[in-house]
Amino acid sequence: MISPPLPATSTGNPAAEPVVEAVATPASVADSLPLTVHLPVDARGVALAIMATVALIFALNWAQPFLITLLLGILFAYTLNPLVVWLERIRIPRVAGTSLVMLAVICALVFGTYALRGQVQRIIAQLPEAASKVSTGLDKMRSGQQSNMQYVQAAANTIEKAASKADLSTPPKPRITRVVIDPPAFKLSNFLLLGSKGVLAFIGQAAMVFFLVFFFLLGGDLFKRKLVRLAGPTLSRKKITVHILDDINHSIQKYMFMLLVTNILVGLLTWVALHWMGLENAGAWAVTAALLHLIPYAGSALTAAILGMAAFMQFDVLPMGLLAAGASLAIATLVGTFVTTWMTGRFAKMNMAAVFVSLLLWTWLWGVWGMLLGIPIIVIVKVVSQHVEQLHPVAELLGE
Repeated sequence: MISPPLPATSTGNPAAEPVVEAVATPASVADSLPLTVHLPVDARGVALAIMATVALIFALNWAQPFLITLLLGILFAYTLNPLVVWLERIRIPRVAGTSLVMLAVICALVFGTYALRGQVQRIIAQLPEAASKVSTGLDKMRSGQQSNMQYVQAAANTIEKAASKADLSTPPKPRITRVVIDPPAFKLSNFLLLGSKGVLAFIGQAAMVFFLVFFFLLGGDLFKRKLVRLAGPTLSRKKITVHILDDINHSIQKYMFMLLVTNILVGLLTWVALHWMGLENAGAWAVTAALLHLIPYAGSALTAAILGMAAFMQFDVLPMGLLAAGASLAIATLVGTFVTTWMTGRFAKMNMAAVFVSLLLWTWLWGVWGMLLGIPIIVIVKVVSQHVEQLHPVAELLGE
């Protein structure tokens, strides 16, 4: 009986043991293999982060009136604070300095409104004529659309009759009665009522912003000292908090200074262009262009549409309307491309794509106010992210 061979075992002698050859992987095969990175995923942490983000977005949307008023007050307080500090340096008490600055702002607004009241009244007096021209144009467009639809309907009826005559075996189809529901007519009284409600709400919000700015300026560095105390007992935390607050202060002041310079430049250039064209009420239209320029992107388009319509209604010639709209867009593009971009790059150094995406987010949340306040919020987020280690990826995404 022959027994099966026993498996080879190690004898301790290297020469007697079998030799296992390693097969080398070709370099081309190794290069073709995909590179994979295994990252640990904390499912519970990701879920909590998503829930917190959704809750934050809902809270921002729900508290929109309060947050917008608060942010406007903070921005204006940061803007006017250097004037109050300068008055303190020349030995004027902070209460008196704050009162003088707020009184000067109110007087400037009243004086500007009083200086332009005649042009604004003329523009308001021309509104009925403008509404009549717009209504006539809409009626012409509507009649043209109806005539086209009538032609299409007549052609369809002719084809249907020809088809019914060609196929006599097919029983005639029952007639279909179409009911057209006309939309409710435009009523000027309803529009004026909604406008008056909006004006009253704007006046109330402006009053709240005024008092917020006054109390913020009156407090001075009170909130800054309180935040430093709340930062923690260690000296390093207090230094970081002071640096963050100082950077936010400088960034907002530089941003508001940039808005002031660019809007004044847009207003002056618009006034020169409209005065050269001979457009009436050029001063009021220039102020309107400067105010609308505060709204990124959409403000320039709206200004061009308004000025183009105003020029067309005055000269009753389409090329003049196109010239006014083109001049407005050219001025906004010139100022935005050279002045705004240069000044923003000097003080913010932010990635424009990330800024645009952030503007879309805040516009979706708060509408026009989101477009106005989006960039200051992004500046604050970037400053805070630069000083907090856990938020450095956010600062990297927003930076250049």
